[in-house]
Amino acid sequence: MGSRYCEVALAVPLRHPFTYAIPEALAEVVTPGSRVVVPFRNRAMVGVVLELTERRPEAKQIRGIAEVGRRPAEEKIKEVAEILDPLPALPPRLIELGRWVSSYYLAPIGEVFRAMLPPVIEVRHDRELSLTPPGRDYLAELASLGNRSESQVTEQALLELIEVEGRPIRWRRAGKLPGGQAAAARLLRRGQLEAREVTRHRKERMQKIAAWNPDAPPELPFETPKGKRAAAAQQAFERIRRVLTSERGPLPVRLLVEQAGVTHAVVERLTKQGKLKVWEEALAVEEDLFEADFTPPANVLNQEQQRALDEIHGWLDAGAFTVGLLYGVTGSGKTEVYLRAVERALARGRAALVLVPEIALTLWIGRLCRALFGEGVAVLHSGLPDAERAREWWRVRRGDARVVVGTRSAVFAPLENLGLVIVDEEQESSYKQEETPRYNGRDTAIVRAKLENAAAVLSSATPSLESFHHARSGKYRLLQLETRVENRPLADVEVVDLREDFRQTHRAAPLSGKLRVAIAERLEAGTQALVLINRRGYSWFVLCRSCGAAVQCENCSISLTYHKRRDRLVCHYCGYSRPVPKSCPKCESEYVHFVGEGAEQVEERLRELFPQARIRRLDRDTARTKREYQQVLGAFAAGKLDILVGTQMVAKGHDFQRVTLVGVVGADTSLALPDFRASERSFQLLTQVAGRAGRGELPGTVLVETYYPEHYAIQNAARQDYVSFYEKELHFRRLMHYPPFTALANVIVRDRKEENAIHWSRQLAGFFAPRESQGIKVLGPAAAPLARLKREYRFQFLLKGPRRAQLTRLLTDCLSFCAQTQIPESAVIVDMDPLSLF
Repeated sequence: MGSRYCEVALAVPLRHPFTYAIPEALAEVVTPGSRVVVPFRNRAMVGVVLELTERRPEAKQIRGIAEVGRRPAEEKIKEVAEILDPLPALPPRLIELGRWVSSYYLAPIGEVFRAMLPPVIEVRHDRELSLTPPGRDYLAELASLGNRSESQVTEQALLELIEVEGRPIRWRRAGKLPGGQAAAARLLRRGQLEAREVTRHRKERMQKIAAWNPDAPPELPFETPKGKRAAAAQQAFERIRRVLTSERGPLPVRLLVEQAGVTHAVVERLTKQGKLKVWEEALAVEEDLFEADFTPPANVLNQEQQRALDEIHGWLDAGAFTVGLLYGVTGSGKTEVYLRAVERALARGRAALVLVPEIALTLWIGRLCRALFGEGVAVLHSGLPDAERAREWWRVRRGDARVVVGTRSAVFAPLENLGLVIVDEEQESSYKQEETPRYNGRDTAIVRAKLENAAAVLSSATPSLESFHHARSGKYRLLQLETRVENRPLADVEVVDLREDFRQTHRAAPLSGKLRVAIAERLEAGTQALVLINRRGYSWFVLCRSCGAAVQCENCSISLTYHKRRDRLVCHYCGYSRPVPKSCPKCESEYVHFVGEGAEQVEERLRELFPQARIRRLDRDTARTKREYQQVLGAFAAGKLDILVGTQMVAKGHDFQRVTLVGVVGADTSLALPDFRASERSFQLLTQVAGRAGRGELPGTVLVETYYPEHYAIQNAARQDYVSFYEKELHFRRLMHYPPFTALANVIVRDRKEENAIHWSRQLAGFFAPRESQGIKVLGPAAAPLARLKREYRFQFLLKGPRRAQLTRLLTDCLSFCAQTQIPESAVIVDMDPLSLF
């Protein structure tokens, strides 16, 4: 006999799970980690079972009461309606990790488990409309009326439709009537219709698979068309045979047609002739066409690499939790070291997880892993379609894939017997999620390694100050690679003083004279150039030269960015856009001016300067899908492009052998941001992009354009001297009591009404005031740097504490105080260990 009750986490912004009864029919199959469909209020929701219990909760603790208004003795706990999977979606260690994330980052537990689970593609949610007794009375009343308004005609048609059907109809059906959904909304408000949320199972999408028929008699001739088309048909036949008899084996028909360069008619003809076998399968994960015939480079480890690898092997052999920092200059072969460590983990029968900061990097690392480890590799990231991501996720859960490559959310991949966790470019801010749950993928990966008794390896040429401090103090093991592979020299870095460039040219241009000359030399030599500008769009903002006002977003306190290709001003925070004004919206002056240069403008300028060059741009505006990333990066890696312009997504991790010049435009832009990490981020970005030059046999040069060449971040990045930067920056952090010397939390109070946000901020200020005597430093409340975001006014507290546990207790008490004083849970954002103070 199974347990009678279970605790279910639902994706709602509440900090507790909900208790449901387990019906007898499901008693033996509902287990912790199972995804279940449960009723919640007036709809059905998918949740995950956290634990089973025999004890019925007290009446005041019951969640999901079947009917409101009963006496406590009669209250009934709602039952689990359905279990979605025969195999529990989450193994026990992941349930434990989810509880830790919820506790440490003070996130609603249901929101945490929503981030951990695969997309729900098995069911879809529908809304059904049914008649109520008042609705039937209203229908009779409408039928008796002589003159009816247009809205009444629509309402009558809708009511009659439901009456004739004799059963509830779907909400979408109402939309087929002109004005039907508006009529349904009115009838619902008046109680003449009743709505119910239901779930329905989706049909699995299928695809045709083709394979060469090995049982076809050798004497079976290939019947070709007569005349001139015979030779072309024979060539098509040979191409199909070559593709299908290669190591890749059976292929989806759509890929076979693409790779063999034939039509569907040819495939159908060969199938009828018995040369091909064709059958249907569930739609599989889309193959990466750039992996076809890819052979990874055969690299020989140098002494430094071998020494680092031997130490990691020792950790894997010991089978105990260990954290190491693999710190090496750009081009020192860190990727080769950790991929060989993955090989060792697999050889010992354990799984491996490789995290990378950008979707673009999953293409390259995933490609390497698949070439080395075959079909047992899964790639997980948010850029995949839901169906593809769910199928990859379930391949991992079933044990078909033992290596996972992915971005931040892949830290929750359901690998069992995990032995090795790699966090590549561990310093990257993209590992921190900026919406609930606000977890740090790097730190969560370390905790997961601890729960699994696995080794965690953090890899970077520019480690975060916190990680390098932990390595220096002995908390992490430090592995160093001080030279590039094959003793290749680091690229020469020259700082271009834009003040001097302006004195000579008397105009501000996005590309300095030195950078233009250097690009021309590379084009003449037949090598490649990479130009980094970490600004999307064409211009930063539009400014009125008469009154000085900039065109602002309607929802956020930020200027709109000009995108020339779309000919619109766009907010990169909320997505709001508007046409470019012909005159100033404030004073109606016609003297509007475009300020600043973005990646789009740099690309345009390069095309004007070098019309014969093959130029592409890679940023979020030009590459929104996996295929678009692949096309641009694949073309550049294959030498089909001369110049690649990009934002920070091209700055790290990529290995382009023929890049001999890297130009950095606007290197000092981020130094002016009101954030204590601004110098660290600038140094990391400059050092990382400098590492893209000279990675092959050809030497590389880096030109860094700046108006602030004296800044220590730029000077140390030019020398690629991480240790000197670390020591200087660490001195400032110690003086100002910032991490790694203190624990930090950011608390944002927000609301669409400014007076509410101010009132609640004052209440929290009163709560925090007595705690300052306990060693907690509270800064604020003050208007946040982005004082208005997505129509919400925002006020900020910054909390510093000597110990994280002390800070966590205070913030837990703060959330309890909010509940007692009826400050809405959605109005208070708690960000533990913030990487951005915006």
